[in-house]
Amino acid sequence: MGNPCTMAGKLTNRRILVGISGGIAAYKSAELVRRLIDLGADVRVAMTKAAQEFITPLTLQALSGKPVSTDLLNTEAEAAMGHIELARWADLIVIAPASADIISRLAKGAGDDILTTLCLARRCPLAIAPAMNQAMWHNSSTQDNLATLQKHNIHQFGPDKGGQACGDIGFGRMSEPNELAQEVCQLFKTRTLEGKKVVITAGPTREAIDPVRYISNYSSGKMGYALAQAAAEAGARTILISGPTNLATPEHVECISVVSADEMLEACMNQVYESHTPCDIFIASAAVADYRPVDIAQQKIKKTDQDTMMLKMIKNPDIVASIANRTDSPLMIGFAAETQNVLENAQSKLLKKQLDLVVANDVSKTNIGFNSDDNAVTIITKDAVTEVPEKSKVQIAADIIDYVATYLTKKY
Repeated sequence: MGNPCTMAGKLTNRRILVGISGGIAAYKSAELVRRLIDLGADVRVAMTKAAQEFITPLTLQALSGKPVSTDLLNTEAEAAMGHIELARWADLIVIAPASADIISRLAKGAGDDILTTLCLARRCPLAIAPAMNQAMWHNSSTQDNLATLQKHNIHQFGPDKGGQACGDIGFGRMSEPNELAQEVCQLFKTRTLEGKKVVITAGPTREAIDPVRYISNYSSGKMGYALAQAAAEAGARTILISGPTNLATPEHVECISVVSADEMLEACMNQVYESHTPCDIFIASAAVADYRPVDIAQQKIKKTDQDTMMLKMIKNPDIVASIANRTDSPLMIGFAAETQNVLENAQSKLLKKQLDLVVANDVSKTNIGFNSDDNAVTIITKDAVTEVPEKSKVQIAADIIDYVATYLTKKY
């Protein structure tokens, strides 16, 4: 396995739910949680009742800095359907240790405790790190259950071979925490854009009215920042041109902060056409204001006795069109944030702005619209329409980047 020292930052912004089932190897789970956090992950923990006989929730809470989920029918948490929200929150669930019992219940589709219910309700990948006596491991029922999980694309980490707590020697030892952390990194690791330069716009723009007021929109920038993270993880040199947000710049991403549409256009043209490094992919996910005030007051506009105020507006430059209209334009990906006729409007944008792809989403839905952590999109090209169901924006971004990388390979 790889040296843990070389994995720093590999899991930045990843949301990982560590599930712990009953077994003596549960003591290793504490180290796994710490390793994942060291690698940048946001970690939550869910424990079966049997797991709590080997390690306490308080220990895991202290290490993760988050409450530990132990009960399916916790009145306080379930008032907001807590277990469902936690399942939606995760980018990955990894059960370590995964006992023979939990493996059996997963294979049967059980949902009778917090951990199995989270697994049933998940929208993310699931991985197990088996840990049990070597005789239990070789039992045909266990092997049948593992085969069932494999058919459902559940990842398996280990087990290792060696001495066991019972004194037996053989397969069934849970892999060491550092090895498991490396396995987790591998699930997220993609280098499909190695050597490419990607320029991404994100967030809103602010168009000044006077020194204290401006026109803007509800964009949080979360989708654009997630795309930048996914592009960087795919190996691309990633330039993020961002309007005002409260988000931290993803690791290995160069962020250029702008405020207005004019500033964003200038930064985009510099990075796409005037930089020493040619741009291969341009992703326009920013919510750029369509109009700005014709005149910006030099002093704060004072309230008057008039009931109305007229504000004369002028159209902002079309950043996407300014880049796409050139013969030497990069691969062009636009976003269509719509509230009605989503597919039709997005297809129209694809043709009108000479884009290669359009990513459309319905921002009228509050669970996937502006400021939400989740999204559901449709990727549209001239030849295909691909639905990406509701997931976290981090997962959606990874899917989009994978699609773009494949499209780029086919086109060129």
